[in-house]
Amino acid sequence: MWGPEMSKEIMTLKKRVTSCVKCNLSKSRKNAVPGAGNIKSEVIFIGEAPGRNEDLQGAPFVGTAGQILSEALEYAGFTRSDVYITNVVKCRPPNNRQPLKEEQDACREHLLKELQIIQPKMICILGNTAFGSLLEGNSITKNRGKIIKKNDQLYFVTVHPAAVIYNPDLRQVLKNDLKFLAETLDKIKNGLQVEISG
Repeated sequence: MWGPEMSKEIMTLKKRVTSCVKCNLSKSRKNAVPGAGNIKSEVIFIGEAPGRNEDLQGAPFVGTAGQILSEALEYAGFTRSDVYITNVVKCRPPNNRQPLKEEQDACREHLLKELQIIQPKMICILGNTAFGSLLEGNSITKNRGKIIKKNDQLYFVTVHPAAVIYNPDLRQVLKNDLKFLAETLDKIKNGLQVEISG
């Protein structure tokens, strides 16, 4: 299934994302931002929405939060080329406000298609918006660092890299979480049991 038809499928999705006009964010964006990375990745990282740099470059996590994420990935033994990174919403909300429910709903088909193409062993949820959108959670504080199973899919919950900008103490929290995530993926690959919450 990882042949040319698969790369064609992801290219078709990227075109669909970049030409999407299903919500008002399409009117204010410079560029829609489809996910990027390794479509054979065992883990997909899902954040909230593009920011200013992402909107300008048309790529996810390329600003300060992206540098923080890259640093945490490297600490955990991943490289950005190993993983796939995307957002719940593919266009930048004005002034980086939180995406509205209708914007998340309009974008959901794109995210579901990404998940269908990649079929990750683990979905890493970055921050509250993704947590609410994917698992209907409302506070990541008590779920951070935990693995949750829903509809036969494993999710791992951690802070959004942008939170580190405002709270530098979270930098090591994010690094440790991603290290735990990498260790958990290794266990899964080796057929070992992992602790699942909820």
